[in-house]
Amino acid sequence: MGHSYRYTLGSQTYQFANLAELMAKATPHRSGDRLAGVIAHSAKERAVAQMTLADLPLKTFLNEALIPYEQDEVTRLILDDHDSKAFSHISHLTVGDFRNWLLSDYVTPEILATVKMGITPEMAAAVSKIMRNQDLILVAKKCHVTSAFRNTIGLPGHLSTRLQPNHPTDDVNGIAASMLDGLLYGNGDAVIGINPATDNVAQAIKLMTLMDEVIQKYQIPTQSCVLTHVTNTIECIEAGAPVDLVFQSIGGTEATNSSFGFNLNTLAEAQQAALSLNRGSVGQNVMYFETGQGSSLSANAHHGLDQQTCEARAYAVARKFKPLLVNTVVGFIGPEYLFDGKEITRAGLEDHFCGKLLGLPMGCDVCYTNHAEADQNDMDNLLTLLGVAGCSFVMGIPGSDDIMLNYQTTSFHDALYVRRVLGSRPSPEFEQWLMHMNIMQNTILSTDLPSAFAKPLRALQGGC
Repeated sequence: MGHSYRYTLGSQTYQFANLAELMAKATPHRSGDRLAGVIAHSAKERAVAQMTLADLPLKTFLNEALIPYEQDEVTRLILDDHDSKAFSHISHLTVGDFRNWLLSDYVTPEILATVKMGITPEMAAAVSKIMRNQDLILVAKKCHVTSAFRNTIGLPGHLSTRLQPNHPTDDVNGIAASMLDGLLYGNGDAVIGINPATDNVAQAIKLMTLMDEVIQKYQIPTQSCVLTHVTNTIECIEAGAPVDLVFQSIGGTEATNSSFGFNLNTLAEAQQAALSLNRGSVGQNVMYFETGQGSSLSANAHHGLDQQTCEARAYAVARKFKPLLVNTVVGFIGPEYLFDGKEITRAGLEDHFCGKLLGLPMGCDVCYTNHAEADQNDMDNLLTLLGVAGCSFVMGIPGSDDIMLNYQTTSFHDALYVRRVLGSRPSPEFEQWLMHMNIMQNTILSTDLPSAFAKPLRALQGGC
């Protein structure tokens, strides 16, 4: 059993019933925690909770599970896979000391790589709660995480994009047009990934085949993914479909993942099935995960934890399966969980920081829904901050408007903006292909339609 935590400020003593309450009340304000009833009652109480948390030894998180070990397979994963040797470098620190250690010039990318398996998600979440936005950016920038399949994602100085050619009826011509549009903007090196409007095995195979034909015809050094349920992808593999990546939305509690219809054994089965295809050319990271603050609360599976801590726990699930890509869909669930641009921005920086600190190839879907108190200027701000922080990848959607999922995200030209402002480049293999195809030369996009695409387009026009 956990114990309570106290902090005396002047003549007033504040008490937090357990570690979960302390973590929740130390969390910067957001609407989801207010909805869950776990938020601090005042800014003063939040500050006291943060001071209390700062004094907490990191070892506490190994001795006091936020969700009981016997009740939750994510807790068991976190504790069973913890690397005590890696933790020994920081085991003497409090949460506040850990923050100072992370920000120090002494801590290099190499040191962070050494300790990452000794950091639990709860430790990462705890230290993020006492960090300013600039702290989250600075430390994330020092976390170098790479992954590979047909190209290399996450190298310093590179920013990749997911080309997301969704269509409200899965029309192959509409999808193909969006794919071409994105490729001509230099998008698609992270993945060409489709959210199917009709989610079944037959439709998934149809879309996988379409993307594979394009990738093979033009010899594009990238990977495809249909964002269908993991069990559907297993069936696709059994049917002989050209599966590159296995996708699944994941959460930070066993109950959340059960509501999504899978468990850790399901993911392990899917990973092995994808690895057996041996389709990667420069690496074999075959998993793609999406997350988002509020998913456990929306499934009534949060166990009284704040939503950011639940989110960080999802990264333990992702880390187990050595993914090619992980991204938080930060503003997608809606204003009930992240109310406005300020809350979305903070959550995006937290998620990116925690993911990178834990060793994940972390990207972000910089997005919002139309009923949130946010607009594209807020997304521009978050996109720029994430670019500075070394985000592995972002989304690329025609016009930044996903007409199938009905939310606002980043466009093809938004990725170009960040690359130009920060001097970032696509993945090395993909950049070479862009130059070979005369789509890009010396980071500048061509104004002419590449000959390889011109001929099929003329044929298409001739048939209209």
